[in-house]
This record gives sequence, structure tokens and C-alpha cells, in this order.
Amino acid sequence: MDIYFQNTLTRKKEKFIPINTEEIRMYSCGPTVYKDATIGNMRTNIFQDVLRRVLKYNNYKIKHVMNITDVGHLVSDGDEGEDKMIKSAKEMHKSPLEIAKYYTELFFKDLELLNIEKPEIICKATDYIQDMLEYVEKLVEKGFAYETSTAIYFDVSKLDKYPILTNIDVENQKAGARVEVDKEKRNPYDFALWIKAPENHLMKWDSPWGKSYPGWHIECSAMSRKHLGEQFDIHTGGIDLVPTHHENEIAQSKGMCGKIPANYWLHGEYLLINGGKMSKSLGNVYLLKDIIERGYDPLVYKLFSYSCHYRNKLNFTWEGIDAAAKSLERLRNSYKINLNGNDELTDIELKKLAKIEEKFHEAINDDLNMPLAMSFVWELARFEKKSPEVAKLLLKFDTVLGVKIDKEDDNTLNIPQDIQELVNKRKIARENKDWAKSDELRDIIISKGYKIKDTKDGMEITK
Repeated sequence: MDIYFQNTLTRKKEKFIPINTEEIRMYSCGPTVYKDATIGNMRTNIFQDVLRRVLKYNNYKIKHVMNITDVGHLVSDGDEGEDKMIKSAKEMHKSPLEIAKYYTELFFKDLELLNIEKPEIICKATDYIQDMLEYVEKLVEKGFAYETSTAIYFDVSKLDKYPILTNIDVENQKAGARVEVDKEKRNPYDFALWIKAPENHLMKWDSPWGKSYPGWHIECSAMSRKHLGEQFDIHTGGIDLVPTHHENEIAQSKGMCGKIPANYWLHGEYLLINGGKMSKSLGNVYLLKDIIERGYDPLVYKLFSYSCHYRNKLNFTWEGIDAAAKSLERLRNSYKINLNGNDELTDIELKKLAKIEEKFHEAINDDLNMPLAMSFVWELARFEKKSPEVAKLLLKFDTVLGVKIDKEDDNTLNIPQDIQELVNKRKIARENKDWAKSDELRDIIISKGYKIKDTKDGMEITK
């Protein structure tokens, strides 16, 4: 079945044609590890996880690279201000590497809690300084970069077109604030590849231009080229990376080899908080631990994310999280009920299951349309017959959802076999409309320390 992606590069939905069907090569911009990753950051990682899972669902093998920015990302996302790692290190009275190690570990712990698959290759920027340096030297040699008293800049005027993703007419743009930072810049949109370090700078390396450190954008170009080659299939990231970071990655690659590094560029939209921006000043910067501390399974947030397409803004509310928690509970209950069900499925019903599976597959292949895909998940969860065949298909769908529908909640762990047999007998009694027998069995179940609830999706049993 064909896969389609909305490609930021071409501004249209396109059929996915891999460079090599044996292995899909993709690159994702990872975190700058100077502070906690917010649930907004995690939304981007959830979208990237779904992308991986959809490719696997379509039987592709993946080589996925993600960077960890532990140097070079300036506060302004442009060429101004301190390095974010240095700023955080000073504030916390720790070394930049200590800061990076601490927040990297927290980041991967959050990925684990959200059941997000780790990319095959994780790259720390500080491990690739030499690769970045050689990349910059090559750009200088080719005439795409020049030296000033403060930095080595990329000369965007040397390109046939800049920018490419945003398509802004830079020729008619007024010089921005960045021009004033370094008056030696030839063009307003020239960006720093390598920055000459002040005497007291905490992170710096030897280079042909003295003690210095990399700009933010160069790391992704150097690492993607090293691990994936000059051109690869997919590049992902948050929508905020489009106008600066990803434009400059493309510029660097075109300067190096004349090619745009990725064929398909996919970007996840912002997370809103109660309809507005997430802001420290507003006190609404939420972390995954905030969701957990309120008593929710962290996978509730993952399921909540599927209520909105990754290319649309998602509005976070605690009411929405509460609704998602109930949905996850119903989904897991449906799986358990079907796993223990004994209904025989007719050929017509098996064809219905096959049709639901086909629709689900079409939805995920249509630019990762998870809201539509979830409608077919619920159609399956509410299937009229309760059968292990339904449970098996739900589990297959969960290879994309990644919400562990076969996970047992703490209050429903280790339900004994004798209790399950009573539940099954009661189910048969209800199907036969033997209400007296049904009530009798319910009372026995309660007397043994369990409670049973009848829902439209079947019976729910808890301690």
C-alpha cells in the first residue's frame, strides 16, 4: 500500500518513494539538553515515533539518526546571545557536560515512559567536532564561507536559491536585527558556521581560526552526512525549526555537495496550552512528570496526541487528558475482554475485521492521519463479537499506537483464573438473558473481592 507525506519542501502531499527500498534513512533533530523537555517537545517525538512505526508497519527497515545538541545552540536560535548550554551551566553552577548528561538522561527516560522507540543512531554534537570542523573547512575552500573577526559565516548569496522551505524573498527583506550583531556579515541572512570563542568561554576547541566552537546548524549537516550520506529519505523536526535551522541545513548541504539532503521534510506543529502558548511567565510549562504526578499513565498523553493531526496545533487541557485516560482504560479493557472472549466469528465477521484493518492501514499511510486511524481502532474495540481474533488485531494496531493496550492496570493485575471463569459464565448468562443467573454470579464475584461493571464495550473487572 502506498504511503503519502505532506512534504514541507514541495508544499504538497506526495507519494513516498524511497531511495532504497531495503532501508529507509531518516534524520530527526533531537533536543538541546540544557533544560527539561516539555510536553510540547514530547509531541514532536511522538509524531516521529509514529512515523517510525508506520514505516515498520509497511515492512520497511529503518536507519534513523537523531542528534543531541550539547554545544552550539545560541539563545536566539540565530547568531546572538550565549550558547544555551553555557547559560544553563552558569545558572546551575555545573559544567556544560554535567548539564548535558543530566538532561540527556531525563530526555531518554521520558521517551521510555512514552514508549517511544529510540533511533538506531544517537549523536552527541561534542563527539563530532572534528567532522563539523572538516565540513566548515570544505565550505570555506569551496567559496561558500568567509571569515570575520568573530566567526566563520555561510554566504547565502552564493546559492542559486535561499531560503527554500519558507520561500521568503530575502532580496526585498529589510536588514533584520541580526545584521547589527556583526557588521562584517556580507548579507543579513548569512549565518555562523563556526564561532570564535572569547577567552572565558567554557566550551571551545582548536581550529584554523583559533579557539572556537561550532554554530548550531552545522552539527546536523555533518552528522546526517556521516551516517546517512549526501542524500537520504526523510528529515523531521518541529515546525519552529523550518525558518532557521532547517533552511540553513539545506544551505550547508547545497554548498558542500550541491544537493538538498532529504527528499521529504516533515514537521510537527505546536502544542497549545488552554488555547495559548506555553510560557514560563504564564506558569503553564508542563513536563511529562506533571502528568504522572496527577496520577495519569504517561501513555495517556500519547493517546491524547492522536486526537489531532501532527501538522495541526494541538490544544492541551487537563479535561482532555482526563478524557484520554478514560479512553485508554476502555481500550485496554476491550483488549482483555476480547482476549478472553469465546465468540465464534463468521466469514462475514472476519471480512469486517479485514476491512477495518484495511481502513486503518489507509489512514496511517495518508500522512500519518492518526485521528482517522483512531476511529477504526474504536470501531474494532466495539466489535459486536468478543474474540481473540479482535484482540490480535488490536495488538497489531498497537504496533503503531504504542500505548501498550495489553498492559494491565495496577488494580486489575493477576485476576485469578477462577474469577475469570465466573466472568465468562456471567457473560454467557447475560447473552442468554438469564438475568437471575447473571446477578447470582455477580454477587459471587463481589464476595471474592472483585467488582464488575457492565459497559457498552463489555464487562470491566477490577479488584
